[in-house]
Amino acid sequence: MTELIPCIIAGGAGTRLWPVSREAHPKPFMLLPDGQSLLQKTFLRASRLPDVQRLLTVTNRDLLFSSQDHYRKVNQRNLTLEYLLEPCGRNTAVAIALAALHVQRHHGDQAQLLVLPADHLIQDETAFAAAISQARRLAAAGYLVTFGIQPDRAETGFGYIELGAALANGGYQVARFVEKPNSATAQTYLEGGQHLWNAGMFCLQVDVLLRELELHAAEVLMVARDSLAASRILQGDGSLQCELPSEIFAKAPNISIDYALFEPSKQVAVVPCTLGWSDIGSWQALRELLPSDAEGNQTTGDSVLHEVHNCYIDAPNRLVGAVGVENLIVIDTPDALLIADASRSQDVKYIALELKRRDHDAYRLHRTVSRPWGSYSVIEDGPRYKIKRIVVRAGESLSLQMHHHRSEHWIVVSGMALVVNGEHDFLLDTNQSTFIPAGHRHRLSNPGVIDLVMIEVQSGEYLGEDDIVRFDDVYGRVPAATVQV
Repeated sequence: MTELIPCIIAGGAGTRLWPVSREAHPKPFMLLPDGQSLLQKTFLRASRLPDVQRLLTVTNRDLLFSSQDHYRKVNQRNLTLEYLLEPCGRNTAVAIALAALHVQRHHGDQAQLLVLPADHLIQDETAFAAAISQARRLAAAGYLVTFGIQPDRAETGFGYIELGAALANGGYQVARFVEKPNSATAQTYLEGGQHLWNAGMFCLQVDVLLRELELHAAEVLMVARDSLAASRILQGDGSLQCELPSEIFAKAPNISIDYALFEPSKQVAVVPCTLGWSDIGSWQALRELLPSDAEGNQTTGDSVLHEVHNCYIDAPNRLVGAVGVENLIVIDTPDALLIADASRSQDVKYIALELKRRDHDAYRLHRTVSRPWGSYSVIEDGPRYKIKRIVVRAGESLSLQMHHHRSEHWIVVSGMALVVNGEHDFLLDTNQSTFIPAGHRHRLSNPGVIDLVMIEVQSGEYLGEDDIVRFDDVYGRVPAATVQV
């Protein structure tokens, strides 16, 4: 059979899982109770399929380094990693069109794409592999193949697929796609046995997909072609990165592959399956992965409970005491606290959307922010000052940069720092420090073999993360641009 290339689509902010999921640290990067992220689990699931040698990821360019960090920890087979980097979100239609064109260019018309959301959980990998094998036969026969999950409850939070005629190669034609139903309709679907949950996973042969896109979504395909033709390619160290141009990509229609292609196409088939599947779409869904105590409570971290029933409390860094409450979800992070009625966990998205409307930092960032060289944590900030804890991994380096409005005082807590400060290069050891005036070119590197930990004290009239001019950067970020560190 022709080559199978898994394509992980990693987009969306996961607003229903705020305050852990945020724009710069979305749902795929959340760690589950076993310590692995949803993105890592998706990667591992795809990498274990027979004959898979490479993996393609379509994601926002700002999430590239986080994606690489998560993959690095689980890529024991040394798969070739390819990335299509979007400058902004434009939904799944253009993402999948880009993936198809990329695969056609590098691997030919007969290659098959296995499109996987980055933030779903599948617990039965044997059933998953069997469903993929069946889908590949249907894709080779000329069908656009989707996967339908056998429902086990009357769920109103998912879209449904209505079964049509049975096919000779297994699976069924799709009679129609159905929007999220009300509870009475969902119960009818459950009892009737002709409707499946829409899992948002697809198996597609490239030539068939591109032909159907040309027929039903020509504008999407045109923008994808133009974006790919004008993209910047970086290749090396077993990976390929394709950075898409903002001015062209922004013209893409903001539409899902379901609306753009699967609903109008007559070539759609579905493989029914039972996979132990969950989209982890809310805190209520996540808590179902954890065991409960005798009172129906699930807790993470240190807690003292008195007459508390059916509550989910996730507070890894703070002692929580609760008295006489029930059916609550409590999520504590260093800079935000969520308290919600457990029956309304889907409505957490309204908090996140309001924060976005206010342009509040808690929508975008955590106190600890990942960077390609390591991370920084904001310890305290106030008028004209900010204190950060900076961790630089061994062998890594920040960009050579300058700030217009702030000065910085660096103090080494542990490790060794190589510093560029104006015209001077020097080493700083533990307990040593340096002062960097506003306007000075500077760079921080870790020449050692252990993490470099520093305290940075910023002072000045403006302390925003966009007050950075880059002159040189080992990670390929645009030089001489005012962008976030």
